[in-house]
Amino acid sequence: MRNSILLICFLVSSVMSFGQKDVTWDDLSDVKFTNKYFPKYEEYYLHPEFAESIKELNGQQISITGYFLSLDPKGQIYILSKGPMASCYFCGVGGPETAIELLFSEKQKYKTDTIVTVTGTLTLNDSDVDHFNYILSNCTVTVVK
Repeated sequence: MRNSILLICFLVSSVMSFGQKDVTWDDLSDVKFTNKYFPKYEEYYLHPEFAESIKELNGQQISITGYFLSLDPKGQIYILSKGPMASCYFCGVGGPETAIELLFSEKQKYKTDTIVTVTGTLTLNDSDVDHFNYILSNCTVTVVK
């Protein structure tokens, strides 16, 4: 009987460890930014210094809820934002840690500011200023509201 209970506990914990991790915007806020010069553009950009808690998420499948934003008229650049378009960090509210670049295999048709939960593989980006600091690839979306 004891062996059966141990086996069940092991199986349950094994299955749970392979699922996605639910992440909040507060989790992603544990990052500091410094100005760093990028010779390619001859400009200074904000360079992230991710906390260990965030580094542990790199390469992991995560889920996070936010506002879906399409930033490209052709529908090829998608962002998940902590706030709606009117208060995203491009408009002076929040910082780069409040937005995640979303990579899909197909064009998406969600309206701007639709509240969604996105699941995907997180990549931390601290070197390519052409992309966001947080990137989710292989994304799937569930509409919340």
